[in-house]
Amino acid sequence: MFRFWGSQDQEPKPHPQDVPGQSWYPPSVVDSSSSSRPSTAGSIASNSYGVQRPYERHQSPANVSPAEAAGIISSLKDKSVDELRKLLTDKEMYNQFLLSLDQVKTQNNVRDELHKETLQLARGNLDKEAQLTELRNQCRIIRTTELAAAQEKLNDSERQKQDIEKSYSPASLLHKLQEAMNKTDEESDALHQQFLDREIEVGAFVQKYKKLRSLYHRRAITHLAAKTCAMG
Repeated sequence: MFRFWGSQDQEPKPHPQDVPGQSWYPPSVVDSSSSSRPSTAGSIASNSYGVQRPYERHQSPANVSPAEAAGIISSLKDKSVDELRKLLTDKEMYNQFLLSLDQVKTQNNVRDELHKETLQLARGNLDKEAQLTELRNQCRIIRTTELAAAQEKLNDSERQKQDIEKSYSPASLLHKLQEAMNKTDEESDALHQQFLDREIEVGAFVQKYKKLRSLYHRRAITHLAAKTCAMG
């Protein structure tokens, strides 16, 4: 078509009654329903002039599976244009239709079952409150009586263990060996004094004195070797 100088295309204006009001549908349902039925004058005009619906400004597209969309379209295909227009503008009618969908019924049933199970668990916990209180009291008694006695016994055992470890430490063993050496030396000196005072015969003196001095020198050598190792 040729456009003449000064000529202007007369664009058709949409009729106000053909443009639906605020829609309560999610975008996917509206798109699916509009694509499954013949385009009306209002929808053509709305799409031609880019009229932006409220849900397009405030809502993001919902993810609906093809099966769910097919079920919704099947519920909408037998409705008239007036009924569809009411669904887009009447919130109460839209809610009634929404609650009649199988998908919504299934979700509501699952929600009710979860709510019922939660209540049952809560009642079970409340029924066990008396038992839990009794167990807490028993634990408190155990902590204040049996546990205290067991703790004291454990502390005594720990002290005994420390005393035993201390008595068998290298320094303690060297000290005991030194005391044994001194005692043997004193015994041999006392035996020698008895011999000088003629309080013991020669044969008995030699035998006992030899035994004491041998024991003393063994202990002295052991003490020297252990002290050298400890210092090294």
